[in-house]
Amino acid sequence: MAACATLGGTMAQGTGSINSDYKDWEWSADAGERARLLQSPSVETVPKSGESQGNGLGATSALGAVFIVVNAALGAGLLNFPAAFSMAGGVAAGIALQMCMLIFIIGGLVILAYCSQASNERTYQEVVWAVCGKVPGVLCEVAIAVYTFGTCIAFLIIIGDQEDKIIAALVTEPEEAGSSRWYTDRKFTISITAFLLILPLSIPKEIGFQKYASSLSVIGTWYVTAVIIIKYIWPDKELVPVEIPTSPSTWTAVFNAMPTICFGFQCHVSSVPVFNSMKQPEVKTWGAVVTAAMVIALFVYTGTGVCGFLTFGASVEQDVLLSYPSNDIPVALARAFIILCVLTSYPILHFCGRAVLEGLWLRYTGVTVEEDVVRERRRRLLQTISWFLLTLLLALFIPDIGKVISVIGGLAACFIFVFPGLCLIQAKLSEIQETRAISWWAQVSYGVFMVTLGAFIFGQTTANAIFVDLTA
Repeated sequence: MAACATLGGTMAQGTGSINSDYKDWEWSADAGERARLLQSPSVETVPKSGESQGNGLGATSALGAVFIVVNAALGAGLLNFPAAFSMAGGVAAGIALQMCMLIFIIGGLVILAYCSQASNERTYQEVVWAVCGKVPGVLCEVAIAVYTFGTCIAFLIIIGDQEDKIIAALVTEPEEAGSSRWYTDRKFTISITAFLLILPLSIPKEIGFQKYASSLSVIGTWYVTAVIIIKYIWPDKELVPVEIPTSPSTWTAVFNAMPTICFGFQCHVSSVPVFNSMKQPEVKTWGAVVTAAMVIALFVYTGTGVCGFLTFGASVEQDVLLSYPSNDIPVALARAFIILCVLTSYPILHFCGRAVLEGLWLRYTGVTVEEDVVRERRRRLLQTISWFLLTLLLALFIPDIGKVISVIGGLAACFIFVFPGLCLIQAKLSEIQETRAISWWAQVSYGVFMVTLGAFIFGQTTANAIFVDLTA
């Protein structure tokens, strides 16, 4: 943590401008519009103009920024942490892995704030475009679209998992062997929930009406964590003693826990608008904000991971709530909270993915936002329905959430490590200095290490996911 604070302080001293010549910005002509589209619904930022830059600042306090970042980090990903601890080889290995990765997770958030301030851009992908150029910018936008698409699939799988358990508790009549009621079928329950609740929330052009859903998500996340901890301290009598692994099965098994950790702590894409919404958007202040937020997230994830893992040991499910009995009332309420959280999160993620696709479309067709207003509604409906049907279809035939997490967790590593590392390297290389100080070389080396680490995690987890699918 101290290393991240030092990094933030050094960057704060060296903040300048990147690519100040307008010619370097020709690929960001629609940056302001896409920035507005991609802002988090929980964040209010000032307009990007010379006048607002001179006056003032956003309306979010440092404490409010901590809450927003925690909210962005915490979510349904915590359900997979007990299984991640199992794969890592126990409590000690799981906590050590989290602590090591957390240093670079915080560092990435500080780097993004530094580059946002230097480039005068207000969203993640626009920072990458401005600092790194066209090719990394396009790759970043495509990665965001794929990541949000994969996360929407994971959310639908989570809905199916939780509804299966809730229905099993409600339908108490014995069934004949091999028979099942059509209305309890998993594919039916996921489909009816998606069509009735998720699709209507995904169609609107704006999603400001969902800004208050974040409070329910935070309450639900904390409740799930509390239930898992309480169930470990006071276990049910039906639970039998389980084997608790104390070491990974193989040395490579530790790396299989990385996608879950990356998926859980990934809040980097939404962090740039949060930074620019602050009353005092300073890199040093932001370093303290994200450190506090990540420590809070660490306690939540560690409490969930440790207690869930120690309760069920090596037999813990990828979704820890599936390991509990269907008729457990507190756990059933936790399942309801998770479903509510996912129902409100899917439209927000779809909105971000749709906005990225819209930006790519406008850029490469050469059409301005004003000229394209007439066709926007038709294209939005087509994009939304196509996105919705594809994610639903894949969710119906990919019942194991672990497979989805392994892929999107690798992409999360790119947002946490690769793109911030590239931004830091490019930002430092663009500085005009007669002599290179030791701190300059240290920051460039840090950026190179982040890119290398992120590329390794992405490559390893993607290759492992493909290998598991081929051998299954």
